[in-house]
Amino acid sequence: MPDSTPDARVVNWELPHDLSMAGKARGMVRETLLSWGLQALADDVVLATGELLANALAYGAPPIGLALSARGDELRVEVTDHGRGRPRRLDLGVEAVHGRGLAIVEALAAECGVTTRSGVVGKTVWARWRVPARCAPPAQDAGRRASGATGIACEPFP
Repeated sequence: MPDSTPDARVVNWELPHDLSMAGKARGMVRETLLSWGLQALADDVVLATGELLANALAYGAPPIGLALSARGDELRVEVTDHGRGRPRRLDLGVEAVHGRGLAIVEALAAECGVTTRSGVVGKTVWARWRVPARCAPPAQDAGRRASGATGIACEPFP
């Protein structure tokens, strides 16, 4: 069951380290977005979430976390795992059958990247979208953005 706070429009899940969870999680994300009135973004966000989760489940280490948040005019998806590896784009030929996940996320989201914390194994891979004005949640969270805390690095995919 997700831990959610309706006023802030935030939901977090801890997922089992099982590849079959990617499909179930996509359904949970779609259901959440529809309940928030964000159907205009649902297809892109669900596809990108599936790609980020597949990478975390295939190459990361448990625990795997999934978070959605809608604040102001921004929707953000975060997938956290505790593996040592970092996501990277692959230079693939047209015949490749795997390895396009991050390129798909980059094509669908307004911005995406990876966040690491100094001295902590793991990372959070994230993507964000601009919420159409007619769907934007109340601006009550506008001043609560995280400050640039020491030891946290946030950068695009290499």
